[in-house]
Amino acid sequence: MSSASHAGPLSLLHLFNSAPQVAAEAALLTCCGSQRWAQRLAAHRPYPDLETLLAASDEASYDLSAADLAEALAGESSSGPPLGAPASARTALRAAHAAYESSFGHAFVISLDGHRPEEYLDEVLAGIRTRLSHDPDHERVVAADQLRRLARARITHMIDRRIQTPRSRGSKSSAHPDSGSSGCPDSPSVAV
Repeated sequence: MSSASHAGPLSLLHLFNSAPQVAAEAALLTCCGSQRWAQRLAAHRPYPDLETLLAASDEASYDLSAADLAEALAGESSSGPPLGAPASARTALRAAHAAYESSFGHAFVISLDGHRPEEYLDEVLAGIRTRLSHDPDHERVVAADQLRRLARARITHMIDRRIQTPRSRGSKSSAHPDSGSSGCPDSPSVAV
C-alpha cells in the first residue's frame, strides 16, 4: 500500500484501514445501512486488500439478523427510470415500485452488475414482476442477497479508486475530485 509520504497515489483502502472507527463505520453505512454490519467490518480492520474486505462484507451480510436486514433495507430508496425514459416507462416503474413496497414494506433492491445501462429498466421491471410473486420469507432471502451484492459493488466503488497526494498531482493516474469523501456514490448496482 502507498502511504501519504510516497509520491504515488494514496490507496483509499489504506485510508479506510487507518480512519477512526466512527469514520470507517460512516463510510460503510453508505454501502449498507445496517449498523451492526458496519461496526463489524470496521472493527476487523486492517484489510490487506479489497478482496479480503469484500469477503468480510459477504460474511457479515450472511449473518444479518432479521432486524439488521430491516434496518439496512429501510435505508434504501427506489430510484427513478433512466434519463430520457418515456412517460409510460416512468409510470410503469412508479406503479411497480408502489406494488412492491406495499407488499414487502421496503424499497426494491437489485444488483444490476453485468447489465448494460440500456437494460436496467427492463431488468428492474422484470425483477419486480417476478419478486412480487414471492412470499415474504422467500423475498426476504432474495432481498438480502441483492443487498449483499449491492454492498459489494458500493464497497468496490468506494475503495477501488485512487486519490492523489499533493506531490503526485502531476502524474498520469486519475484523481476524482470527490474521492476524499467517505460516501459510496451510486454504482450500476443501486437500489432501484
